[in-house]
Amino acid sequence: MKAIVLESAKGVKGGKIQLCFSQIIEMEASPSNVLGLLNASDARFNQQKPRYAWMTAQPEDVKKQFNIDVDLAEGEELIIGVSDPRLAANPDTPLNILITETTEGNEYDVANFSTRAKRAGKDGDFIMKDGNYIYVRTSVVNRVVNPADHIILKDTVRQSAGFSSSAIADALGE
Repeated sequence: MKAIVLESAKGVKGGKIQLCFSQIIEMEASPSNVLGLLNASDARFNQQKPRYAWMTAQPEDVKKQFNIDVDLAEGEELIIGVSDPRLAANPDTPLNILITETTEGNEYDVANFSTRAKRAGKDGDFIMKDGNYIYVRTSVVNRVVNPADHIILKDTVRQSAGFSSSAIADALGE
């Protein structure tokens, strides 16, 4: 796992700040991805993109923990770009992004499943588990994260984005 980066801060409603973190998370290669296995030595097939996590915070607490002044108006953004930030409260422990997949979407997820549910690429097929959409949660944790700590659902299937199914009706509450 590569170092986490505190990318930016953005002023949001209520005088709060939204911090954006990114991290390249190395997951085990899936033995079912034959194309990836047959092209493992081709750098184009094993480029990893960073995962992102956003956290809402109080500006004064960001200042205390990271020694960064983020007194921003709503909509104002500050590019930070600090690699391996540490909390002042626990400077010996690294921050990491933790990934959790679930079929339990919150109200917003379910209402916006077409953009919130896991897909194979931006506009690709939905990735589903037992006929349910998968939602991915990312959180920033103050501890070492091992690959086994991530909750990645197994035995998933691709379902065409244009399919007709009761899953869509269920997601919409119809």
